[in-house]
Amino acid sequence: MTGKWLDLAAESVSSWLDELVASGGAPGAVAIVGTVERTRVLTHGVIAPGLVDLPPHETVLFDIASLTKIVATWVGVGQAVAANDLDLDTPVGEYFGEESLPGSVVTTRQILSHTSGLMAATRFDRYVGSGRDLVELILSEPLDTPPGASYRYVNRGFVLLGLLLERLYKRPLDQLMSERVWQPWSMNDTSFGPLAASPAVAPTETRLPGTRPVWGVVHDENAAQMGGVAGHAGVFTTARDLAAFCRRVLTDDWTDTGFARYVEQSIQVHAGGDEHRGLAWLLSDDGRTMYHHGFTGSSIFVFKEKAAYVTVLSNAVYNSRDRRGLAALRQNIKGLAER
Repeated sequence: MTGKWLDLAAESVSSWLDELVASGGAPGAVAIVGTVERTRVLTHGVIAPGLVDLPPHETVLFDIASLTKIVATWVGVGQAVAANDLDLDTPVGEYFGEESLPGSVVTTRQILSHTSGLMAATRFDRYVGSGRDLVELILSEPLDTPPGASYRYVNRGFVLLGLLLERLYKRPLDQLMSERVWQPWSMNDTSFGPLAASPAVAPTETRLPGTRPVWGVVHDENAAQMGGVAGHAGVFTTARDLAAFCRRVLTDDWTDTGFARYVEQSIQVHAGGDEHRGLAWLLSDDGRTMYHHGFTGSSIFVFKEKAAYVTVLSNAVYNSRDRRGLAALRQNIKGLAER
């Protein structure tokens, strides 16, 4: 990897972020374009106009929404598979002691590849006050499609996997991830919320005009019903920590052969329509790029052949749920693999 690619990529990403902020797609954004040896930090706009009129930087904490699936659940499942505590193709109902419910037959592999057939709509507010265990409630719902038959992005499968990890190791998911993943991977600023509202934390959406925005607590409504700790959403992190995560994915020799096999399977196409799915990750058509997004405005891209990566953190939902310009930004960054 030459410094030329890094410089050109950083210049392009900086221009695209300028366009995103100028068009009102986000109040601000921070990105790191990096290789194993070098990084470029790019900062645009401000954290939150009227609340935090400071530029975002690499240590500002952002709610990364569905990137939780990657930086928490994907790794946690891989460690459990490597330790032979979890099998990708065993029905999850066997681990929960719930083998007769409609969703009991789905497997971890199907959940990771979004082919489980579990109900796509989450809406955990419907369950409040039922007095029934969330696992039982999820598995009791009728399947939308037969397991493995088709691809459809489903959050509640990752909710199940977070709960499964908690029950396998008899530890809360937030503590489990901190001890087994984030601290060993030098992601010391990463955690589940809640966090104190401060200039070090980017607020997200103002749900009711004239009131305070969601700030330091999870944006995802279903994760909020779970206390902010879930397998599909709830993690807060910094651009610096996401860069450390990407470098680990790129450079670790995975001397744990069980985890190495899991990573190899993760970057094989398992499903998808317009987009290819590995295990948790999205994959480019040629398989050279691994990436994922979060609804709030976050993304990571790992360009394996170039040994390079891009992390983007924004609170685009602070401006609008439309997040206009975000899709174009993500498509442009994915195309850096071709340069």
